[in-house]
Amino acid sequence: MNTSFGKLYLIPCTLSNPGETTVVPEDVLPQTIKRSIDFIDDYIVENEKTARRFIKSIHPEKKQPDLKLSLLNKHTEVAEHYTMIQPLLEGKNIGLLSESGCPGIADPGAVIVKLAHEKGIQVVPLVGPSSILLALMASGMNGQSFAFNGYLPIDNQEKKSELKHFERLSHERNQSQLFIETPYRNNKLLEDLIQILQPTTHLCIACDITLPTEFIKTKTIADWKKNKVDLHKRPCIFIIHKM
Repeated sequence: MNTSFGKLYLIPCTLSNPGETTVVPEDVLPQTIKRSIDFIDDYIVENEKTARRFIKSIHPEKKQPDLKLSLLNKHTEVAEHYTMIQPLLEGKNIGLLSESGCPGIADPGAVIVKLAHEKGIQVVPLVGPSSILLALMASGMNGQSFAFNGYLPIDNQEKKSELKHFERLSHERNQSQLFIETPYRNNKLLEDLIQILQPTTHLCIACDITLPTEFIKTKTIADWKKNKVDLHKRPCIFIIHKM
């Protein structure tokens, strides 16, 4: 590592205001992140408004005009990545802030982390909630062997084929299969899962993790047919496992 460079701090963000979450103790998450925010003015974020709100909730004394925020999302050009890390090369620290959860995990920030390693910049991950791991922990499924598959295809036939593939993998490898969906499509996805998967396949729905409305249940597909739940516009992790 080049000691003249700054450090890239990976800052997790809760799904709610820190005071509303019960998963990470209040004296652990906010204080750890507050100490980092105290000496960081440059940030790479997905959404400026929510990033500023989160920083203010953690560190109210931090002067908002001092913050320099660069936006990183699916519209960001590759050439902009190099501009974003320039402060690191000049000896300044940068905070990489996910929209929710952990930077680099189901998150565009991974490209910045990769670039930091290529440039010899130290990467410092901070403790915080990961909905993927929290869902797996609470599912009762196989935490020894699992795969996170991101978003499913939008095309119905491709989606059906993919789900069948994941179901087969889970059975052949004894491997839990995790995936997510755009929140406004969650109810449709649940209908598809009930129709496509075998009745004995287990499905865990982990919704609103760490929020007061948290809902985490594991049932067979046959049982889910009898117990519908409204998932519309609620962030969810889906896990399937055919025993």
